[in-house]
Amino acid sequence: LPLCFPQKLWKMLESDQFQSIWWSEGGKCVAINKDLFEVEVLGRGVCQQVFNTRHIKSVIRQLNLYGFTKVQRDIQRSASLPEFLSEEAAASAHSQILYYYNPSFNRAHPWLLGTCKRR
Repeated sequence: LPLCFPQKLWKMLESDQFQSIWWSEGGKCVAINKDLFEVEVLGRGVCQQVFNTRHIKSVIRQLNLYGFTKVQRDIQRSASLPEFLSEEAAASAHSQILYYYNPSFNRAHPWLLGTCKRR
């Protein structure tokens, strides 16, 4: 039987084969490096495809359909201009990383995966 989207996602997160997706927040969030994910996962040949798409928007749509919500990362800014500018550069690189949360998708509670249903 083919795996459903959350099961594929779980296998990717537990695999050491992918550098573009990992557990974040102690196993409670999924972190995706958008640019690397597009090359590493979505850019594969047809016989090696993980998902039946080549577009990150389709993957994000699937995340939303299965109840994942995007988590915003709040970054404190410094008052001094040089520090602020260096923090802005770091935040720009950081903005390529997307964070998604689903209460039924938790590394410490794999049995909850079965409750991850499509809306």
